[in-house]
Amino acid sequence: DLGLGKMQSTKKDYIGRVMKQRAALVDPARPILVGLKPVDPAARLRSGAHFIAKDASVTAANDEGYMTSCAYSPSLDSWIGLGFLARGDLRHGEIIRAADPLRGGDTMVQVTTTVFYDSQGERLRG
Repeated sequence: DLGLGKMQSTKKDYIGRVMKQRAALVDPARPILVGLKPVDPAARLRSGAHFIAKDASVTAANDEGYMTSCAYSPSLDSWIGLGFLARGDLRHGEIIRAADPLRGGDTMVQVTTTVFYDSQGERLRG
């Protein structure tokens, strides 16, 4: 779910190998960790918001995941967030809604990778 599948050995046994074969854990619709950026950089994101397809109504039946955390990024001059989205690894670039009916929030967000800044490591390696 966190995108760490490449760390699992294909050649030797390890704790959790049998459990990861369970049907619910290999379901292609299982929520995967994704990054989120608001379409409008001035829009605020809120933790706990639920993800809904952009043209769908805000109901529990249309819920596709939720935002786990968010923060303002001075480097990007925008809010950014992380969350679990159904089939998230296949949906990068898609626009969805982050609906927060309890606090009256409804923001259009773009699904991205979890690396928001210097994804190629150019700044790190100078």
